[in-house]
Amino acid sequence: MAVEPRLEMTQVGFRYGGPDSTFRLELPHLRVEPGERLAVIGPSGCGKSTLLHLAAGILVARSGRVVCCGRDLAAMNEPERRAFRSRRIGLLFQDFALLDYLDARGNVLLPYRIGAGLRLDRAARARADELAGRTGIADLLRRRPHRLSQGERQRVALCRALVTEPELLLCDEPTGNLDPVRAGEAIDLVLQTAARTNAAVLVVTHDHGLLDRFDRTLDLREVLVR
Repeated sequence: MAVEPRLEMTQVGFRYGGPDSTFRLELPHLRVEPGERLAVIGPSGCGKSTLLHLAAGILVARSGRVVCCGRDLAAMNEPERRAFRSRRIGLLFQDFALLDYLDARGNVLLPYRIGAGLRLDRAARARADELAGRTGIADLLRRRPHRLSQGERQRVALCRALVTEPELLLCDEPTGNLDPVRAGEAIDLVLQTAARTNAAVLVVTHDHGLLDRFDRTLDLREVLVR
């Protein structure tokens, strides 16, 4: 029996704005298997973040197909895609997307408060505490984001991406604000957590020193149609 990929993008086309937009993304094919660890590299502006947003259904392709965890994202409306992301995908954004009115613990556990079908139980709280300990923010969980450093906020966002044990992890520059030691620890945590549930990992990064931790590296410039 064939194994279903965690992510498959086929003949995907996307353009910001109208027909005169200077940016377009044309991707013939991308497939990410369960348990696979893929690093995506390329210069700024080549479409790496756009690729992640298409994979998560935050953006919708104008043509082609994006199938995530067995679901065609274009076949869902926006509320359905939002609920799907909360249940099945772990997201780590470049800007962290933390909520100022919640403390660090509340931000880590946010998927359980907004995701239909997720249960905020003792096991979920225990995972949040374990992740906070492993990322060195256990003593900061009562602080609001404005009282945290950039690196601390990034680690809160990392814990939030991992706490639901998602099937697919999409990370946009997850180590950009971390020193080399913390960067290595953060990537190891992502990969180790994903391995426990056979989750696929797609990481956009400029840090080429981390690439040997991944199964393969994709230079986006080499696969896009120009």
